[in-house]
Amino acid sequence: MATRGLLADLAVAAVDAGLPHVEVESVGGVDASRRVASGEQVDLVFLAAGALDALAERGHVDPASVTDLVFSEVAVGVRGRRGHASVDPGGAAFANAEQVRAALVSAERVGYSTGPSGDALVDMIQRWGLMDVVGPKLVQARPGVPVAALLAQGDVDLAFQQLSELVDREGVRVIGVLPHDCAIVTVFGGAVASVSVNADAGRELLDFFSSPQAREIARSHGFRA
Repeated sequence: MATRGLLADLAVAAVDAGLPHVEVESVGGVDASRRVASGEQVDLVFLAAGALDALAERGHVDPASVTDLVFSEVAVGVRGRRGHASVDPGGAAFANAEQVRAALVSAERVGYSTGPSGDALVDMIQRWGLMDVVGPKLVQARPGVPVAALLAQGDVDLAFQQLSELVDREGVRVIGVLPHDCAIVTVFGGAVASVSVNADAGRELLDFFSSPQAREIARSHGFRA
Protein backbone atom coordinates (compact mmCIF):
# COMPACT_ATOMS: atom_id res chain seq x y z
CA MET A 1 0.00 0.00 0.00
CA ALA A 2 2.93 2.37 0.64
CA THR A 3 3.74 2.36 -3.08
CA ARG A 4 0.16 2.69 -4.34
CA GLY A 5 0.37 6.31 -5.51
CA LEU A 6 3.88 5.87 -6.83
CA LEU A 7 3.03 2.81 -8.91
CA ALA A 8 -0.02 4.54 -10.36
CA ASP A 9 2.11 7.47 -11.53
CA LEU A 10 4.85 5.17 -12.83
CA ALA A 11 2.30 3.22 -14.85
CA VAL A 12 1.13 6.45 -16.52
CA ALA A 13 4.71 7.58 -17.16
CA ALA A 14 5.55 4.22 -18.70
CA VAL A 15 2.72 4.52 -21.21
CA ASP A 16 3.83 8.07 -22.02
CA ALA A 17 7.30 6.62 -22.71
CA GLY A 18 5.85 4.12 -25.17
CA LEU A 19 5.92 1.11 -22.87
CA PRO A 20 3.07 -1.38 -22.31
CA HIS A 21 0.17 -0.43 -20.06
CA VAL A 22 0.21 -2.18 -16.70
CA GLU A 23 -2.88 -2.44 -14.52
CA VAL A 24 -1.87 -2.06 -10.88
CA GLU A 25 -3.89 -3.43 -7.97
CA SER A 26 -2.63 -2.27 -4.58
CA VAL A 27 -3.38 -4.41 -1.52
CA GLY A 28 -1.69 -5.04 1.80
CA GLY A 29 1.69 -6.73 1.58
CA VAL A 30 0.60 -9.81 3.53
CA ASP A 31 -2.35 -10.31 1.18
CA ALA A 32 -0.20 -9.68 -1.92
CA SER A 33 2.38 -12.27 -0.85
CA ARG A 34 -0.34 -14.83 -0.15
CA ARG A 35 -2.00 -14.31 -3.52
CA VAL A 36 1.26 -14.56 -5.44
CA ALA A 37 2.25 -17.69 -3.50
CA SER A 38 -1.11 -19.25 -4.38
CA GLY A 39 -0.26 -18.94 -8.07
CA GLU A 40 -2.63 -16.12 -8.97
CA GLN A 41 -2.07 -14.98 -12.55
CA VAL A 42 -0.04 -11.75 -12.40
CA ASP A 43 2.93 -10.45 -14.38
CA LEU A 44 4.71 -8.18 -11.90
CA VAL A 45 4.95 -8.15 -8.12
CA PHE A 46 5.89 -5.11 -6.01
CA LEU A 47 6.66 -5.71 -2.34
CA ALA A 48 9.15 -5.04 0.42
CA ALA A 49 12.53 -6.59 -0.37
CA GLY A 50 12.26 -9.29 2.30
CA ALA A 51 8.89 -10.46 1.02
CA LEU A 52 10.16 -10.52 -2.56
CA ASP A 53 13.20 -12.55 -1.52
CA ALA A 54 10.95 -15.06 0.23
CA LEU A 55 8.81 -15.43 -2.89
CA ALA A 56 11.93 -15.83 -5.03
CA GLU A 57 13.26 -18.58 -2.77
CA ARG A 58 10.00 -20.50 -3.17
CA GLY A 59 9.99 -20.04 -6.94
CA HIS A 60 7.03 -17.66 -7.18
CA VAL A 61 9.00 -14.82 -8.80
CA ASP A 62 12.05 -14.89 -11.07
CA PRO A 63 15.08 -14.30 -8.80
CA ALA A 64 17.06 -12.76 -11.65
CA SER A 65 14.37 -10.11 -12.16
CA VAL A 66 14.23 -8.85 -8.54
CA THR A 67 14.95 -5.10 -8.69
CA ASP A 68 15.25 -2.65 -5.80
CA LEU A 69 13.22 0.47 -6.63
CA VAL A 70 12.86 2.83 -3.66
CA PHE A 71 13.75 3.34 -0.02
CA SER A 72 10.86 4.26 2.25
CA GLU A 73 11.42 5.94 5.62
CA VAL A 74 9.01 5.63 8.51
CA ALA A 75 7.59 8.99 9.55
CA VAL A 76 5.69 10.20 12.59
CA GLY A 77 2.26 11.77 12.37
CA VAL A 78 -0.16 13.44 14.76
CA ARG A 79 -3.69 14.68 14.35
CA GLY A 80 -3.88 18.06 12.68
CA ARG A 81 -4.14 19.84 9.40
CA ARG A 82 -3.39 18.01 6.20
CA GLY A 83 0.29 17.17 5.86
CA HIS A 84 2.26 18.73 3.04
CA ALA A 85 3.22 16.25 0.32
CA SER A 86 6.95 16.88 0.19
CA VAL A 87 10.02 14.70 0.20
CA ASP A 88 11.19 16.01 3.56
CA PRO A 89 8.34 17.43 5.64
CA GLY A 90 10.45 19.18 8.25
CA GLY A 91 13.28 16.66 8.53
CA ALA A 92 13.45 14.40 11.57
CA ALA A 93 10.42 14.31 13.86
CA PHE A 94 12.63 14.18 16.96
CA ALA A 95 16.25 15.03 17.67
CA ASN A 96 17.19 11.50 18.73
CA ALA A 97 15.97 8.11 19.87
CA GLU A 98 15.63 9.28 23.47
CA GLN A 99 12.97 11.77 22.42
CA VAL A 100 11.16 9.06 20.44
CA ARG A 101 11.09 6.87 23.54
CA ALA A 102 9.67 9.75 25.58
CA ALA A 103 6.96 10.37 22.96
CA LEU A 104 5.95 6.70 22.98
CA VAL A 105 5.69 6.68 26.76
CA SER A 106 3.64 9.88 26.92
CA ALA A 107 1.26 9.05 24.04
CA GLU A 108 -2.19 7.71 24.91
CA ARG A 109 -2.59 5.52 21.81
CA VAL A 110 0.04 4.68 19.20
CA GLY A 111 -0.88 3.60 15.68
CA TYR A 112 1.31 1.38 13.56
CA SER A 113 1.00 -0.77 10.46
CA THR A 114 1.17 -4.37 9.43
CA GLY A 115 4.16 -5.37 7.36
CA PRO A 116 7.88 -4.73 7.76
CA SER A 117 7.72 -1.18 9.11
CA GLY A 118 5.26 -2.18 11.82
CA ASP A 119 7.32 -5.23 12.75
CA ALA A 120 10.44 -3.06 12.98
CA LEU A 121 8.70 -0.58 15.28
CA VAL A 122 7.54 -3.32 17.64
CA ASP A 123 11.03 -4.85 17.63
CA MET A 124 12.50 -1.46 18.52
CA ILE A 125 10.07 -0.96 21.39
CA GLN A 126 10.98 -4.42 22.70
CA ARG A 127 14.73 -3.70 22.46
CA TRP A 128 14.17 -0.53 24.46
CA GLY A 129 12.42 -2.52 27.19
CA LEU A 130 9.22 -0.48 26.81
CA MET A 131 6.74 -3.16 25.79
CA ASP A 132 5.13 -3.34 29.24
CA VAL A 133 4.46 0.41 29.12
CA VAL A 134 3.84 1.01 25.40
CA GLY A 135 2.40 -2.39 24.37
CA PRO A 136 -1.11 -1.78 25.79
CA LYS A 137 -1.26 1.51 23.85
CA LEU A 138 -0.43 0.01 20.46
CA VAL A 139 -3.19 0.01 17.84
CA GLN A 140 -2.37 -1.91 14.67
CA ALA A 141 -4.16 -0.92 11.49
CA ARG A 142 -5.85 -3.78 9.66
CA PRO A 143 -4.09 -5.03 6.50
CA GLY A 144 -4.71 -2.59 3.67
CA VAL A 145 -5.85 0.19 6.03
CA PRO A 146 -3.49 3.20 6.29
CA VAL A 147 -2.43 4.30 9.75
CA ALA A 148 -3.40 7.81 8.62
CA ALA A 149 -7.03 6.70 8.84
CA LEU A 150 -6.57 5.83 12.52
CA LEU A 151 -5.26 9.34 13.16
CA ALA A 152 -7.98 11.07 11.18
CA GLN A 153 -10.68 9.11 12.99
CA GLY A 154 -9.20 9.88 16.41
CA ASP A 155 -8.39 6.25 17.18
CA VAL A 156 -4.74 7.14 17.95
CA ASP A 157 -2.90 10.33 18.79
CA LEU A 158 0.57 9.32 17.55
CA ALA A 159 1.26 7.27 14.42
CA PHE A 160 4.24 5.59 12.78
CA GLN A 161 3.94 4.70 9.11
CA GLN A 162 5.74 4.88 5.78
CA LEU A 163 6.13 8.55 4.86
CA SER A 164 4.32 8.05 1.56
CA GLU A 165 1.21 6.86 3.42
CA LEU A 166 1.08 9.82 5.81
CA VAL A 167 1.80 12.81 3.61
CA ASP A 168 -1.07 14.82 2.17
CA ARG A 169 -3.75 13.03 4.21
CA GLU A 170 -6.70 14.90 5.61
CA GLY A 171 -6.56 15.21 9.40
CA VAL A 172 -2.89 14.22 9.59
CA ARG A 173 0.13 16.41 10.30
CA VAL A 174 3.47 14.83 9.48
CA ILE A 175 6.08 16.02 11.97
CA GLY A 176 8.99 14.30 10.25
CA VAL A 177 10.79 11.00 9.79
CA LEU A 178 12.42 9.03 12.59
CA PRO A 179 15.85 10.38 13.59
CA HIS A 180 18.99 8.74 12.30
CA ASP A 181 19.77 6.75 15.45
CA CYS A 182 16.46 4.85 15.28
CA ALA A 183 15.46 5.21 11.63
CA ILE A 184 13.33 2.51 10.05
CA VAL A 185 13.85 2.19 6.29
CA THR A 186 12.10 -0.32 4.05
CA VAL A 187 13.39 -1.22 0.59
CA PHE A 188 10.61 -1.78 -1.92
CA GLY A 189 11.26 -3.59 -5.18
CA GLY A 190 9.65 -5.39 -8.06
CA ALA A 191 9.99 -8.74 -9.80
CA VAL A 192 8.52 -10.71 -12.65
CA ALA A 193 6.08 -13.38 -11.45
CA SER A 194 6.94 -16.94 -12.39
CA VAL A 195 3.49 -17.42 -13.88
CA SER A 196 3.79 -14.32 -16.08
CA VAL A 197 2.88 -14.71 -19.74
CA ASN A 198 4.48 -11.32 -20.49
CA ALA A 199 7.88 -11.75 -18.83
CA ASP A 200 9.82 -9.73 -21.41
CA ALA A 201 7.41 -6.80 -21.12
CA GLY A 202 7.61 -7.09 -17.35
CA ARG A 203 11.40 -6.82 -17.37
CA GLU A 204 11.16 -3.81 -19.67
CA LEU A 205 8.79 -2.10 -17.24
CA LEU A 206 11.06 -2.89 -14.28
CA ASP A 207 13.96 -1.27 -16.13
CA PHE A 208 11.86 1.86 -16.60
CA PHE A 209 10.64 1.83 -13.00
CA SER A 210 14.28 1.97 -11.86
CA SER A 211 15.32 4.64 -14.38
CA PRO A 212 16.34 8.25 -13.55
CA GLN A 213 12.91 9.48 -14.69
CA ALA A 214 11.23 7.05 -12.30
CA ARG A 215 13.50 8.13 -9.44
CA GLU A 216 12.30 11.71 -9.86
CA ILE A 217 8.70 10.53 -9.61
CA ALA A 218 9.57 8.48 -6.53
CA ARG A 219 11.06 11.49 -4.77
CA SER A 220 7.86 13.44 -5.39
CA HIS A 221 6.03 10.77 -3.36
CA GLY A 222 8.36 10.99 -0.39
CA PHE A 223 10.65 8.08 -1.25
CA ARG A 224 14.42 7.98 -1.52
CA ALA A 225 15.49 6.44 -4.79
